[in-house]
Amino acid sequence: MQATDRLAFRVMGSDATVIAVGGPPGLTERARERLDELERLWSRFRPDSEVSLLNTAGGRAMEVSGETIRLVSTAVGAWFVTGGAYDPTVLGDVLRAGYTVSFESLPALLTGPLANSQLRIGAGGIRINPVDRTIELPPGVGFDPGGIGKGLAADMVAGELIAAGAEGACVNVGGDLRVCGTPPDSVPGSGWAVGVDSPVSEESVAVLGLADGGVATSSRLRRRWTAAGGKPSHHLIDPRTGMPADAGLAAVTVVAAHAWQAEMLSKAVFVSGATAGAALLDDFGAAGLFVTDDGSVLQTTNLTAFLGDIPAVSEAAM
Repeated sequence: MQATDRLAFRVMGSDATVIAVGGPPGLTERARERLDELERLWSRFRPDSEVSLLNTAGGRAMEVSGETIRLVSTAVGAWFVTGGAYDPTVLGDVLRAGYTVSFESLPALLTGPLANSQLRIGAGGIRINPVDRTIELPPGVGFDPGGIGKGLAADMVAGELIAAGAEGACVNVGGDLRVCGTPPDSVPGSGWAVGVDSPVSEESVAVLGLADGGVATSSRLRRRWTAAGGKPSHHLIDPRTGMPADAGLAAVTVVAAHAWQAEMLSKAVFVSGATAGAALLDDFGAAGLFVTDDGSVLQTTNLTAFLGDIPAVSEAAM
């Protein structure tokens, strides 16, 4: 039986867990340091991060790290393939909704006026030069990696753990999770067991089993607050309206080949609604579990292949 090293910590404003099965000692600590490094590069809450500097560059091309080239390229590609349902340039709308500081510092009730940001969306105008390693945002457009940064970080670090000698790896950054290789205490034919928590109770709504892939959940009940005047708000912005999404869903969990893809699709489904979202997942060969505003649990037909010990309670297969 291979030794398993597990480490839990905070990074990117979220709880994170890294598991390394086998391999040399110290892999999980190296993974934590790597995630800290990616946060320093990508956090919009750090004024000296490359993402923050891009947002203040005033439309000028800026030389960045290879990691940031990969992040922005991934986010723009996600915008393109989802037809804009996922958009990494909703920063202005996020700020206007009240999400101006890290969530740990954000009060549950905002008493002052909301931000008067003039930033607009414009992912199609982002210019990326991978040869010179430069990125140019259009003037007046803000970039916010959001959850896709966490998903991409999970993918990158899981791959780096395997490359460093681990036989199996799991990297979970705030619910954006990537697994690959041999799970702990494995038996032939078994995979990684991933629990999906209910957004409205302490219970699990499903346990997913997968050998290699990514899982991400988007929920309006996790990062929410009340704006002045008693108006509820959350961080999941519908790019079509510039407002917090209201498509009848409380939470969306997606299983895909990579964590960044699962994150991209969970956001796109959340703003599109259950019916259109299920069709979108079918197009990508991904699977999903949706919790509606009234507490109903729906699943796409192909989620059955991943269901484990606690099957999803489904009033309808999508």
